[in-house]
Amino acid sequence: MGQPVNLGIVGCGAISAQYLQTIDRLPQVNLVAVADLDLDRAREAVRPYAGVEVLSVPDLMADARIDTVLNLTIPAAHAEIALQAIAAGKHVYCEKPLAATGADARRVLEAAAEAGVRVGCAPDTVLGTGTQTARVAIDDGLIGRPVAATATMLTPGHERWHPNPDFYYVPGGGPLLDMGPYYISSLVTLLGPVATVIGAAGRTRAKRTIGKGPRQGEEIPVLVDTHVTGVLVHESGALSTLVMSFDAVATKAPNIEVHGELGSLVVPDPNHFDGTVLLTRLGEKDAAPLPVSAGYEEAGRGVGLIDFAFGREPRAGGTLGIHVLDIMESLLASAKSGRSVDVESTCERPAPVALGNSAAAG
Repeated sequence: MGQPVNLGIVGCGAISAQYLQTIDRLPQVNLVAVADLDLDRAREAVRPYAGVEVLSVPDLMADARIDTVLNLTIPAAHAEIALQAIAAGKHVYCEKPLAATGADARRVLEAAAEAGVRVGCAPDTVLGTGTQTARVAIDDGLIGRPVAATATMLTPGHERWHPNPDFYYVPGGGPLLDMGPYYISSLVTLLGPVATVIGAAGRTRAKRTIGKGPRQGEEIPVLVDTHVTGVLVHESGALSTLVMSFDAVATKAPNIEVHGELGSLVVPDPNHFDGTVLLTRLGEKDAAPLPVSAGYEEAGRGVGLIDFAFGREPRAGGTLGIHVLDIMESLLASAKSGRSVDVESTCERPAPVALGNSAAAG
């Protein structure tokens, strides 16, 4: 079992409910307290969970019982909260992205290294059976040498359903920074780190109209590109084509496909933990489902915390998180300059996850 993580959560917004449900099922994690600028919201978030205290952020950081902080604040506050936790001698696990900018993310990792604490970063969906089963298929040579991949996320825009979608359309938002971490983390897990990117981007309109909620009909400005596409050149030589869009109506393209000399894989939605992996072998017409062979079963957001319980570098870790952020920033820089851009960071391909239930993982 290792040593249970004694956890404090900062930020009790909508995403916290998914984390709380997972943490409640993990014997490796002991939730001590939560904090939020809105203490009533914090109390409501943990009302179903007996014994969890509600503290101010300074009191949570000072609490000697807590060894790890789960940072579920808005992206603009990720670096500030992470640095506070590190200064208090605590490990940190952040919702994606690790920070709002690569420069801030580097400050977090440098501070953690100096303090001797570990940093983890969502998404941990890559630890589920979907991406991990696909990884085993690649590592076992079922598609031969990997040559290319495609990753596609197309939607007409979150303003159609989100009552307050403003942050999706200001700097730090857009389809790439919103959904790209799921897709790029999966691509790096499957094919390894990225060396160079070539990007292009655009936007269809200057305003969006809110479609639901009390602000329905209100127009909001669009200050970022809403369609981003590019090629990721992996260190292995494989080429991944990425399309992230808030401008399209629909697509029949798989979320992710990986192509090799001997076969092609359809990989499940990287925003989910599970799903069926399909393999088409060279010379065969139809795709066949692969049996689940790796990853955490019945996983949910927060399973990345398990690695902290065993004292190891998190597989959903800070070095992967900053590499993914660098890839996204490099894509946007390439789109702006019209030139290829070298990715500043690199990372080790995260270690695989053996097949097993997350509640019993070791």
